[in-house]
Amino acid sequence: MPFARISLHRGKSAEYLQALSQGLHDALVESFEVPMADRFQVIHQHEVGELIFDPGYLGGPRSHDFVLIAITAGRPRDTETKQRFYRNLVQRLSRAPGIDSEDVMVVITTTAADEWSFGGGRGN
Repeated sequence: MPFARISLHRGKSAEYLQALSQGLHDALVESFEVPMADRFQVIHQHEVGELIFDPGYLGGPRSHDFVLIAITAGRPRDTETKQRFYRNLVQRLSRAPGIDSEDVMVVITTTAADEWSFGGGRGN
């Protein structure tokens, strides 16, 4: 039950955003043990100056195409699963929509099941 916030600079086409969304979802399904129908994402587009990042910290160089993906997951995954997901994700995003792997940053946070309600006021 991950929830993903995807942040990037404004100005990408609808097709680019769809490919970004689909690549993330496919990597989550394939490498992060997420069911196909479990897709919850928000894409935040920022004006220049509103998405601030160091172009060379622990990687890079990063460009104006930098994407920050913050994933809130319902249960922890082991290090091997997370590493497989990271590799799968950057490979997919490199193919479509064409994002350089150094421009993809991922942060994963986990929560307890009772911290989610998927609707109707029901807890999980």
